[in-house]
Amino acid sequence: KPTTTTPKPTTTTAIPTTTAPTPTPPTNVTVGNYNVTSDGKLCLMATMAIQIQLVSQKASDNFTIQPQQTKVSGACSNSKTTANLTLVFKQGSISFLFNKSVADNTVYVDSLSFSLNYPLMNRGNNVGSPAYTASNSSLHLFSAKVGHSYSCKTESIYMGNNLYLSIEKNQMQAFNFTNNEFGKPDPCPADRSDYRVAIAVGITLLVLIIIVLVVYLLGRRRRAAGYQSL
Repeated sequence: KPTTTTPKPTTTTAIPTTTAPTPTPPTNVTVGNYNVTSDGKLCLMATMAIQIQLVSQKASDNFTIQPQQTKVSGACSNSKTTANLTLVFKQGSISFLFNKSVADNTVYVDSLSFSLNYPLMNRGNNVGSPAYTASNSSLHLFSAKVGHSYSCKTESIYMGNNLYLSIEKNQMQAFNFTNNEFGKPDPCPADRSDYRVAIAVGITLLVLIIIVLVVYLLGRRRRAAGYQSL
C-alpha cells in the first residue's frame, strides 16, 4: 500500500527590530538673551531657545526653559581664555563652559551640564519630582573663530541616559566683541550651503557644451572637405 506523509507545518517568528529614539525639534519655544560681563565689559553673549528632552522607545517629554523666569550668572577669566554661562531657573540649571584655543584661533564649548527636578513622563505623580542630571566635560561644541559668533537654527546634543539638550535659534559668542555686538556668524554644518551639487551641475553643462562644440566643428570640416572634392 502506498504510504503518505503529511508535512508538519512550520512557523516562523519575526524578530522585532528596535531603533534608537530620536528627539523631536523644539516647538513653541521662547528665545532668551543672556549676557555675562567682566569688569563692566561684555565678555559673553548668547541668544537661544532651550529644551531638556527625555526620549524613550515608547514616549518622549520635554521641559522648556522660560527666559523670563531664568537668572543668568557667569564669569570670564582675566586671561580671557575661559568663560562660563549658567542659567538658573526654579526647576534646575544649565551650565556652558567656553574655552579659547590660541593654536586654532577658535572659541568653543568644552563642557556642558544640567540638572532638572521636573516629572518628565510622569506629571500625574505627586510623590515628588525625579532629578535628572547630565554632564559632559570632553566636548567640542559651538566652535567659531575668535571674534566671530556661532549660529545654528536647531540642534540636539545627546547627554546620556536618553536625555537631550535641544537648542534652537542659537547664536553665541565669548570674548572679542566690537561695539557689544555679535561678530560675523560661523554657521553650524547643517546651516552651511552645499555648493557641491551646483558645482557638479556646472561641470556637467560645461562638458556638454564642449561636446556639442566639437561635434559642430567636426561637421563643418567634413562638409568643407566634401565641397573641395567636388
